[in-house]
Amino acid sequence: MTKDTSTTKCLIPQAWPESYTKSGQTRIISVIKNKKRYLPLLLIGDEQENMIDKYLERGEMLVMEDANGATLSTAVVTNEGNGILELKNLAVEPRFQRKGYGRKMIACLRERYKDNFHTLIAGTGDSNQTVSFYKNCGFEYSHTIKNFFVDNYDHPIIEDGKTLKDMIYFKLRLSCKT
Repeated sequence: MTKDTSTTKCLIPQAWPESYTKSGQTRIISVIKNKKRYLPLLLIGDEQENMIDKYLERGEMLVMEDANGATLSTAVVTNEGNGILELKNLAVEPRFQRKGYGRKMIACLRERYKDNFHTLIAGTGDSNQTVSFYKNCGFEYSHTIKNFFVDNYDHPIIEDGKTLKDMIYFKLRLSCKT
């Protein structure tokens, strides 16, 4: 990673078809101001704006762009203390989904935070698609918060045809530090 005065960049080698980027690389920038300009994408990862508002400003927002500046994905992480980082929101632009960008974002988070945090946790609904995604990225089950979606959202959250009720938490070891 290199740092300049405006953004933090994490260049990731191209591992998917060349047609998605011109230079064969993507970049991930840290967004400090005007995070809400990415609200349409954030709503893919968490479909209620007032829930996003609870973590957006206190979290670090990372945005993956292709060589042409098109937004591919976004992530918001928060420091939960004691070496634990929480992935509050991960979303991939619909036209770029299922092309490896979410997995690349997780890989960059892992690299970016491994020296300052030992564990990355992520809460999600109990749907086959998202559970499989996190497991395929190396996460393992941590715990469940019963009735999270029922108690915290003003409408039913439906994913893969299933009404979500409980939040399932996964964890990923970032470093050997404890």
